[in-house]
Order: sequence, then C-alpha cells, then structure tokens
Amino acid sequence: MLPGSRDAPAPPVLGGGSLLGTGALLVAALLALFAALALGGGAAALLIDDPGPVVRVGLPVAKLLVNLTVSVTLGALALVAFALGGEREIGRALDIAAAAAAAWTIAAAATGLLTFLSVTGIPLSLDETFGAQLGFFLTSVGTGQSWLITTLLAASVTVLCFAVRSRPVLLLVLALAVAGLLPMAGEGHSAGAGNHEEAVAALGLHLGFAAAWLGGLLVLLLLRPILPSAALRAVAGRYSSIALLCFCVVAVSGYVSAELRVGSLDRLASPYGLLVVVKVVALLALGAVGALHRRFALRRLDGGAARSFWLLVVGELAVMGIASGAAAGLARTSPPVDDEELSIGTSPSELLTTYPLPPAPDLGSLLTAFRLDLLWLVVAGIAAAYYVAGVIRLARRGERWPGARTASWLAGLVVLVVGTSGGVGVYARHLFSAQMMLEAALAVLVPILLLAGAPLRLLDAAAEARTDGSRGVREWAGAVRSAPIVRALGAPLPVTVLAALLPWLLVFTPAFRWIVTDAAGRQWGEALLLAGGLIVVRAALHGAGSGRRRALPAAVAAVAWAAAGAVLLASDSLLLADWYGAMGWGTDALADQRAGGAVLLVAAVPALLALAVLATRRGRTERTAPKQPAPVDSRYRAMLERAGRRG
Repeated sequence: MLPGSRDAPAPPVLGGGSLLGTGALLVAALLALFAALALGGGAAALLIDDPGPVVRVGLPVAKLLVNLTVSVTLGALALVAFALGGEREIGRALDIAAAAAAAWTIAAAATGLLTFLSVTGIPLSLDETFGAQLGFFLTSVGTGQSWLITTLLAASVTVLCFAVRSRPVLLLVLALAVAGLLPMAGEGHSAGAGNHEEAVAALGLHLGFAAAWLGGLLVLLLLRPILPSAALRAVAGRYSSIALLCFCVVAVSGYVSAELRVGSLDRLASPYGLLVVVKVVALLALGAVGALHRRFALRRLDGGAARSFWLLVVGELAVMGIASGAAAGLARTSPPVDDEELSIGTSPSELLTTYPLPPAPDLGSLLTAFRLDLLWLVVAGIAAAYYVAGVIRLARRGERWPGARTASWLAGLVVLVVGTSGGVGVYARHLFSAQMMLEAALAVLVPILLLAGAPLRLLDAAAEARTDGSRGVREWAGAVRSAPIVRALGAPLPVTVLAALLPWLLVFTPAFRWIVTDAAGRQWGEALLLAGGLIVVRAALHGAGSGRRRALPAAVAAVAWAAAGAVLLASDSLLLADWYGAMGWGTDALADQRAGGAVLLVAAVPALLALAVLATRRGRTERTAPKQPAPVDSRYRAMLERAGRRG
C-alpha cells in the first residue's frame, strides 16, 4: 500500500487554473501549428495525388495531438516515479496517465491512417480493397509499421496504467512509454539526413525530455487542487529539478538537430530556419521562467506569491504550446539542405554504413577523428553533473570526499565519450580491430574507472533520504540493490558465468552482426558490454567473501577474453566478411581481424588480471583489519554530538 497523507488539501489559489493551463497549452499549440504550416507550406496542395485539405491539415494536427498526449503520459508517470508520495495524488496521477495514454492511442491510430491517405492519395473507403491496402501499409511499409508499433505501445501503457499500482512495475511502464517515442524518432524529418544515427538520436532525446518537461508541468497543475499543503512545495521543487535536466538535454539535442538540418546561419532565413528560431526563442523564454521558479517563486509558494506562481505556470504552458506547435509544423516543412547533402554516396563504405570511408588509420587519426554519439555524451554529462553536485553538497556540510574517487569517475566518463565519439568509435564501424578496442574499453577499462569512484557510496552520503513515501534516485538505487534478481546476478556463480560468456556472446554469435551493422544494435551492444563489465568489476571490488572468491570473476573474464583473442589470432575465416571484407579499404581484412585479437590480449587481459590481484589483496586486507563501527549518517552524528554536549 502506498503511503497516504493526512494533510488538508491546499486551498484554491487560482480559480479554474487547471482548465486555464490546459486551454492555454492547446490554443497556443494549434495557433502556432497553423502559423507554421502557412509559413512552411506544410499543408499546401500537391500537384499529383493530392489527398485533400482534410488530410493535409488533419495529419499535422493529429501528430500534434500525439506529441501532447504522450507528453502528459510521460509527465504523469515521471512524477509518480520520482516526485509523488501520497496515495491519493499517485492515484490521480495514474488516472491522468491512463486517460492521456488512451488519447495517445487514438491519436496515433488516426495519424497512421492519415499518413496512409497522404502517402498513397487513396480516398477513404470502407471496401475490402482499401482495408487490404491499409493492412499492407501498416504491416509491410516502414512508416506504417512505426505508427502501428506506436499505437500498440500506447494501448499497452493505457491498460497498465489502469491495472498496475506497484511502483517498480510503474517504472517499467514509464520505460515502455519512452519506447513508444522511438518509432516516432526514426520516422521524423531528421531520419532522412545523411548523418542518420546522430539525427535519430538527437530527435529521440529531444522528444523524450521535452515530453517529460511539458507533461510534468501540466500534470503538476492538474494535481494542485488535491496536493496537501505540506507536499506542494516539495513536489514542485522535485519537478523543478526534473525540468532543469530536461531543459539542458532539450537544448543540446535541439542544437544538434538544427545543425544537422540547417547547416549554416544563412539558412536561418528559410521557412525551416525561421521555425527553428521560434523554437529557440521559446526555449530561452522557458529557461528564464524556470530560473524565476527556482530562485524566487518556489520559496514563497506557500505564501501570498502562490497565485503569481500558478499564473507563471499557465504562461509557461502557453510558451510550451507555441514550441510544440512550431515543432509539429517543422516536421511538415522541407529543410534548407541540398539534395546532395542528404543523399548517400555509392562507395562501399557509404552503402554499408552511410558514412564515407575515413582516412587510413594511424595514431594521429585515432586521436583526432570525431563523430558525435549524442546518447552516450548525454549519459556521461548527466552522470558527471550529478556526481560533482554530490561532492559539492558534501563539501558544504564540511565533509570531504576523496579527490582520487572523483578523478576516477570523471576519467571513466571521459573514456566512455572518447571511445564512442572519438577515433575508436569512428573506425569501429569500418575496422574489426577498432571494434575490439571499443569493446575492451567498454567492458573492462570504463567499469574499473567508474566503480573506483564509488558512486553508490557517494549517493548514500550526499542524497537526503525521503520520508514522505516518494522515491528519489537514492531510494530507487536502494530498491534496485535489494531486488532479488540483482542480488542473484551478483552472486559468485552467475557473475563467473557471465564473465566467461560475455566476449563469446558479443563476438562469436549472430548478435555481433546486429551490434556492428545496425544503429540500434550498436547502442544496445555498447550498453550490454558496459553493464556486463560493471557487474564483473563490482563483484571484484565490492563483492562478499574472501579475496580469492572476489578475484574469481575477474580471473575467469581474463581467461575468456584471452581465449577469444587467441581464436581470432589463429582463425583463417573472416567474421562478417560481407561487411569488413567489403568495406573498400584495399587491405587484408583478415589481418585486421587478427590485429583485433591482439588488441584483446594486450588491452583487456592485463587489466582484468590486475583487477583479480587487487581483489585478492583487498579481501585479505578486509579480513585482517579490525572491525569498525557501522558508519553513521552525518546528520544523525551531529544530533548525537549535540545530545552529548547537553548531557
């Protein structure tokens, strides 16, 4: 049972505020959309197979409704996961999420139908031929499949919001709702750009964080009448932290998308560029309003400034509506990029990877080559910001955090970004040896550096424990650590099995083709390598038992990577011959594969053996060291000291 609250609801501070905020959002979004369509010609009649004005105008309106409804769904679920604690407000937020998800389902289905009518020019009909053609479009054509998947995911979220009340399961429902954005990102305007992977990643991040930002604010306004007075300021403050994170990611991803689609400042005078400028101005205005919230309004939320706060929220929703309408119109506007810039070349490398073949690899090119992997850059940026914020919070309390741990954590994040976006990441798409460098870095070097930074220990020390039933990062981290499946995976036998199988599963199985040749597979493969490495390294550094028992997973991992390297060195058959052998280097691809085997032997194996030795020594040290009293929270320690002085 979720914890309730006996506090009285907050008195109304703005009559009809929920209706006013929702209306401001919708009206501003629709007006901005129609203005954007008029400016960019997104609803202009076609010369051939014109679907008619209803479809031409209805399609962008339906897409706008998809964006708004998915935003409310994500915002409500995010508040449940990270901000709300009382049973009543959680139940109301889930009701809002369910209703929004149902509207999302209808809007996505309508968008799929209108997209079919727009693409084919076939008039709407109820005969069998029309149904068969529509069915073929939804099940066999990429665009139709995307909208079908989105509709099914939205329907699943709708059912789960009604049926589920367990907080851990609701976190999975939130992840499912985020997954519903991925097909939309793949079918967005940027999907057609030459830098396909960067464009889709930028659009996906932009959609997800903008949706949580907008939806969270609207749901906060809708929940205001039932939020207890004591909880209102806390929930608004937590949302403000979420909004700050969303603002930063939306700004970065929006810049990357604009850079890919606009290309140069002189193109800002085009219709597409002008709509980008509108979004930039709206983003800056929202940033200014957010600063006002954090510095002034939140501090006086319980006093006479409450009415001004909620009026400011309504105005913020109106600006968000303008940005949403401009974004929907932007998706129907042709970007000012020449056809030559969007076209994929005919060289083997461009046909296989959509990227031109980089220069022949040497030390200089490996150090200087760069191709942005925005997803990992954002992950690393968020991880660095929160870690440094924790260190600063401890310093303000007069507590010292070891600088070596901070340096190790930041170094691990730098290696992660350099490995995925730097020269190794660039050449990993084209050379087997570079792919092995990347895998060794993600599975061995990065986990060692990150876990040496003791992030969970810092989280426990710096983050304040919540007492109102809500869950922050600290509470979720504790729940994950105590989960039975996580504890089972951390046991010596499962970790040892994982250490033995990881290189073989990700190099010598069909998964390797998916990881190398598919954009989504590459991201998932990198995530699995990093996660597997973190599990093995954590067992060595922080596992229970004797030193030898701790060292076993690292030692087994060293043997497994060494065996994989030896097989690659001795093999006479080329892995992914239709990929690495057809890349167009003009060199021996089998020799490069053998070089990849040498990389594993030289890079991964020594690091893992050193980790095994370190685990053995730490185990001996902990066994012989005198027992220390359990650590006491700093705030509790101060309370005990004051009590002792009084005594």
